Amino acid sequence: MVVRTPSKLPASWRDKVQVHQAVIATLPVNQLGAPLDGHDVVTNTAGLVTDGERFVTLIAHIVSSIETIDPAKRPVTWFLAGAGLLDIGDTQRRGLELPLIKKIYWPHGENFKRLEASTLNFRLLCPGPVVEGAAVGLDRLRVAIDRLPVQTPAAVKWLRLVARADFCVPCAGNDHPLR
Repeated sequence: MVVRTPSKLPASWRDKVQVHQAVIATLPVNQLGAPLDGHDVVTNTAGLVTDGERFVTLIAHIVSSIETIDPAKRPVTWFLAGAGLLDIGDTQRRGLELPLIKKIYWPHGENFKRLEASTLNFRLLCPGPVVEGAAVGLDRLRVAIDRLPVQTPAAVKWLRLVARADFCVPCAGNDHPLR
């Protein structure tokens, strides 16, 4: 486990895992890749989407470091990403295509592009917003593959038009039919 501050880990964890203290963003890629070599799975939770370009740079750095590992020995790599990467029902649209979502969560889209361009065997876990608060509990947990784990209302079929209108209306003249 590579962490910035080992003392923040629960004591019971520190006894069960090998802890490497480091600031991931400042390690050369081969030095970051070294402690990850020889593992079957790596799970990355580093970075915050609200850090914008710094977050994109950090994920690219982590991907590059794992790419330094011999492909035959490379671990399956899990990354956290945003629910905005998921399809919205049958609309053939992702949440990141909606202006208000894209405004904040665009780094998840950039990180996904980097992962797709990589040679990693990667997986994504896309929870909704990760916020402070009480756990919702397993009875309220919803899981889906490739799409938001909610039933989308019938009105969602208009999503494409609404998303396009958000982009078109501000550009249209006063006499434009969408105004």
